Amino acid sequence: MERIAQYARRRLTGEPLWRIVGEREFWGLPFTLSAGTLEPRPDSETVVEAAFEHIGTRRDRTLSILDLGTGTGCLLVALLSECGAATGLGIDLSAQACETARANAARNGVAERVHIRQGSWTAGLDRTFDLIMSNPPYIPTATVAILDASVREHDPALALDGGSDGLDPYRVFAGSLPALLAEGGAIVLEIGAGQEDDVKAIMQGGGLVWRGSRRDLGGHPRALIFALP
Repeated sequence: MERIAQYARRRLTGEPLWRIVGEREFWGLPFTLSAGTLEPRPDSETVVEAAFEHIGTRRDRTLSILDLGTGTGCLLVALLSECGAATGLGIDLSAQACETARANAARNGVAERVHIRQGSWTAGLDRTFDLIMSNPPYIPTATVAILDASVREHDPALALDGGSDGLDPYRVFAGSLPALLAEGGAIVLEIGAGQEDDVKAIMQGGGLVWRGSRRDLGGHPRALIFALP
């Protein structure tokens, strides 16, 4: 009863339910949360769906997957949970997020096929991947301060702030991801509301080809797919 009372007090201050519980389900799997990670949200499952659409019948092949800004590791772990021969690399700037992602990989039985490392986007990478995914920070800096308190006060700013227009990570991706994508591979990126045309233009400016968009549960474009020409 004391634990319930503590949870109630925290909820009454506006702390999100899943932060209080300490974990949240994503793609049918449990993911532990930490102060260094976003909560895995249902709309981000659109990225996983788009990735599986690209993989198609190759789920049993030795695919290599890169997840940039891995956070809890939910995107990467979800893919590996259904691709038994695939391996994945998750990168995050936050040391706490990396620790959380490692724990979640172990919790969901894929730790032996995952490497999590702390780093800044693609810095230091010198190999290619069959699939590259990211749910980067895409909120404009000025907007972060006026987000709902449940997000502003409990999600890490590092995972929210995408620069003055929210598009800084995509500019990094446009300049670096083409060289890291294997022939026949795909890049799947989550975007924010109203960013579809801008992100398409940025990535196409880097020499990539737009292969389609996928809508989230609210009907908004959420995942964009790109490939080499």
